Amino acid sequence: MDTAPSPALDPERWVDDHGDYLFHYAFSRLRSQTLAEDFVQEALLAALRSKDRYAGRSTERTWLTGILRNKMLDHFRKSGRETSFTDLEFLADDESKPFENHAFPDHWVAEEAPSEWTDAGSSLDRDEFWKVFQTCTTRLPERIARVFLMREVDHLESDEICGALNISPNNLWVMLHRARMALRQCLEEHWFGKPNR
Repeated sequence: MDTAPSPALDPERWVDDHGDYLFHYAFSRLRSQTLAEDFVQEALLAALRSKDRYAGRSTERTWLTGILRNKMLDHFRKSGRETSFTDLEFLADDESKPFENHAFPDHWVAEEAPSEWTDAGSSLDRDEFWKVFQTCTTRLPERIARVFLMREVDHLESDEICGALNISPNNLWVMLHRARMALRQCLEEHWFGKPNR
């Protein structure tokens, strides 16, 4: 039984074709230029060593990004400690829940409810939106941003995130809640609340 040969990889083009993307991916999660550069270099070396195992089930960039993500997850697992609650207090309780009706949890206070985002999906196609989104995520504390990106951008399962960062499921939920509230507030202020968006 013949198997189709794996698609050819071109390691000599990896830095030119994927270097910037991989660096930004790592930097947005690590917030350190030095660490991001180190992890990209480690990922490229690991990919070079394992290029014979590339089966072509994903694009070259997706494959390289997966290797980079796994390297960073290993790092988080080795260095992870339970995040203390004080790390989560980047917003005072009043600021982290500005729209919640305390008499009826999970309901908005009508006067303070966020505005409706009309045609929000079209923003996802605009480079300007992603620049504002990136600016908003960099305003989050490092651990909060890391958890949010792992869950909502990288689509990692909660168990995997908790294991990698050594946090409890409850801690994960609190961090995600606060990140979402802070990002919503930031996007309201800097994108959706601006005219001509």
